[in-house]
Amino acid sequence: MTYKEVHQLFKEGFSKSAIARKLNISRNRVIDYLKMTPDEFEDFLNSIQTREKKLDLYHNQILGWIREHPDLTAAQVYDWLEEKLDFKEVSENTVRNYLNEMRDFYHIPKVKAYRTYAVVPELPMGQQVQVDFGQTVIKGQYGNNIKLYFIAFVLAHSRYKYVEWLDRPFRTSDVIRMHENAFHYFEGIPFEMVYDQDALLAVSENAGDLIMTAEFTKYHLARQFNIYLCRKSDPESKGYVKKRIM
Repeated sequence: MTYKEVHQLFKEGFSKSAIARKLNISRNRVIDYLKMTPDEFEDFLNSIQTREKKLDLYHNQILGWIREHPDLTAAQVYDWLEEKLDFKEVSENTVRNYLNEMRDFYHIPKVKAYRTYAVVPELPMGQQVQVDFGQTVIKGQYGNNIKLYFIAFVLAHSRYKYVEWLDRPFRTSDVIRMHENAFHYFEGIPFEMVYDQDALLAVSENAGDLIMTAEFTKYHLARQFNIYLCRKSDPESKGYVKKRIM
């Protein structure tokens, strides 16, 4: 139970930020849990079960997504709701709160996927761009921690790179816009784009075939570049991006 873990770690002397990192939850959620007594937390869990919300109609669908992809962000779930269910009645922040409650209730912590990559052979000019997502934490003007998210494009032949940053998790629409900016910067569109199997781009595997999200599929068909979408645990598929942005 995340609530008990928060209080136990706090008693052991860990800071709120350290607890958030260890349990992979937000610092605000750590603060909220520390303010709750066990009875108040029990009431909180009961309220999740009893109160009606707009997202309750999609409860099982969302639960299935986060069980299959524990690393899903609220922004990605929001995108999937729009694409799959044509749902536009709530804000992204509402989805984030609902998702946090579900993770607590069903004990599905958000996990990170750690990946390693091997070197790939040299490719001809214009053949391939490798794309990767990442995040980092920087100090703000007043000493506060700010999480930044980035997408990096690297030309396989020349190693020229293009990077864009956001102060929130990416959505598919952000990724498409940044592709256009990268193509403008490179002054052309490559023959092939190589991606990790990221939830922003791919929703699942079906009988060995990778299925992309509807929004990105439309963009891909319009631009007509080839796609190589790396399968899970396939470290030999990419190499240039990690070496250039680390």
